[in-house]
Amino acid sequence: MEIPAEQRRADRLRIAKALLIAATVLLFLWWVRAVEWVLGRPLAMLGVIPRDPAGLVGVVFAPLVHGSFEHLVANSLGVFALGALSIYGYPRALLIALPLIWLGSGFGVWLFARDSVHLGASGITHGLMFFLFTLGLLRRDRLAMAVALIAFFLFGGMLLTIFPREPGVSWEYHLFGALFGVMAAVLTRRLDPPPPEPLYSWDLEPEEEEIRDEEYELPRPEAVPVLWKREAEPRGVLIPFPSRQREESSDRGA
Repeated sequence: MEIPAEQRRADRLRIAKALLIAATVLLFLWWVRAVEWVLGRPLAMLGVIPRDPAGLVGVVFAPLVHGSFEHLVANSLGVFALGALSIYGYPRALLIALPLIWLGSGFGVWLFARDSVHLGASGITHGLMFFLFTLGLLRRDRLAMAVALIAFFLFGGMLLTIFPREPGVSWEYHLFGALFGVMAAVLTRRLDPPPPEPLYSWDLEPEEEEIRDEEYELPRPEAVPVLWKREAEPRGVLIPFPSRQREESSDRGA
């Protein structure tokens, strides 16, 4: 199999773009945490506070705020890797999936979570992982399956963290992020076109294939001679001779 040069160049640009955007988002999260640390003023009031009208502000801002540097470190790999995979694999679907996961998980936490302050990007990362994994099951093209396998290999443990396991961890954010990730995958599964079919070596030699087909192709029926309908062949040449009677009569007259 040979990949055309233009396709390889486009893939490299697409990968570079995905990595750049994901790195920019991650740097912004670290910048927010650094500003919070420098000012010495925690931004926990921007988290989701369930069933408190003032806590609705966290639906928008909670994923940008982390309780500590350790909390941010724990989410950094997921933000970068899952974000880059989503941007590379599904640039169109992500424009709908990310707002749905972001706002849907926040509202779910505000309505049903425990009375506490819920913050951090883990709801987004869980949503993206379930989004990528579900798309791999629904689409089943080679790109979708490859992205789903990479996401599951790196973050398959998120299947367990949607249930209560550790105190102080917002499993509700994980759960609602996963639910809205699956919903986003179902709604946007057809937005991005499937990848182009691979070109194999025999696809690049059409002339040789045509010659080979003509060489081994049977002749058409009208080109096959029919033995029982042969044309009559001449069997010889007749040479006329003068009759004897004419010769004898000429002799007698003389």
